[in-house]
Amino acid sequence: MKKLLVILTILIIATGGTVLILRPWEQKFAEQSAAEQSASEQAEPKIDKIKEKLDGMTLDEKVSQLIIAQAPQATALQTTSQTTSEPTIEKLTTAPYGGYILMGDNFRTLSKTREFIEKLQEKSKTPLIITTDQEGGSVQRIQSITGKTPTDIPFMYQVGQTGSPEKAKTIGRVMAEELRTIGINVDAAPDADVYSNPYNTVIGQRSFSSDPEIVSKMSEALASGLEENGVMPIYKHFPGHGNTATDSHSSLPIIEATREELENVDLIPFKNAIKNDAKIIMVGHIALPNITGDNTPATLSKSLTTNLLRNELGFRGLIMTDGLNMGALTSNYDDAEIYRMAIEAGADLLLLPTDPELAVNTIKENISEERINESVYRILDFKEKYLSNYQYLDASYFGSDEHKQAVSL
Repeated sequence: MKKLLVILTILIIATGGTVLILRPWEQKFAEQSAAEQSASEQAEPKIDKIKEKLDGMTLDEKVSQLIIAQAPQATALQTTSQTTSEPTIEKLTTAPYGGYILMGDNFRTLSKTREFIEKLQEKSKTPLIITTDQEGGSVQRIQSITGKTPTDIPFMYQVGQTGSPEKAKTIGRVMAEELRTIGINVDAAPDADVYSNPYNTVIGQRSFSSDPEIVSKMSEALASGLEENGVMPIYKHFPGHGNTATDSHSSLPIIEATREELENVDLIPFKNAIKNDAKIIMVGHIALPNITGDNTPATLSKSLTTNLLRNELGFRGLIMTDGLNMGALTSNYDDAEIYRMAIEAGADLLLLPTDPELAVNTIKENISEERINESVYRILDFKEKYLSNYQYLDASYFGSDEHKQAVSL
């Protein structure tokens, strides 16, 4: 009606103030024109802010987003010098990486660790992924914090034995709240591997169970506890590290499972994670020759990373590699080859490259900008949705009595 009045007003002005009585067909035409104009306005595409940001980035800035490097030493971050021996520090002032992982020697006191992470974030125009391995049991990086003791999280196998997803979710909440006191916004947990090989020492009790259904329910619950409390989870290690007897930190595990066996056990938790909108999945250094036809690790295999995880299983989130400095890769490939193959396989985020600058240069020289843009768009979209409104928590949450009671089994 508003559009029709506008048209009538124009007609009145055009005829010197004389009011025209429209004949039926003229009135219908006027109404149709107004409707078409309204539809045209509604059809105008929304501004894609992520694409705008992507288009405004240099190639160096784009490629740097693909890298999750080890965080620099806290003491080095205070220095103003930028020598060739401090490439990560120099990178912080030029084109910051997509994020950093904190290992044991990156942690100081609670307040110093938080200050350190805040300084990292201040140096980046785009929110950084700040991650660590906080699983529970034998993998709790924040135990390295001095002066104040964090809550001791039990092994996930013990959590699985409770049969209570509610307990797993509560533990996820506790983990998230303690991580937020220092600034960790992404946690490399839950471990969604099925503990199907009793000789598996690298996973073992890091897994919730030897039953894939229990692993599915518990990992989903833990992930929910993390995500609902402000820390994004990473499901790992696709397509499943539970049926190995070899530690991929030192050499390449080769699993002789068939596709049917993989479907019936290892893939079940990851399918469930995808169904429940997992945001990040980590791919492990695991060879499956009966599926791929060779011993290429999943991390470097397009067959497993793109064809299976992305296309067949329909995963639309971020694909992260396991640490690229691990022996399963470095004992079989040179560094540049690892970085190129990981991106060609379909990874979005390269975790812990031994030489981050070599990784950036290798990708620039060997990977098309169109392919780079695919991953960077996903990364920027993730950061805008899940990291841009991150809120720190005060130190009272860290190792609180409530937390200790909440995680007791």
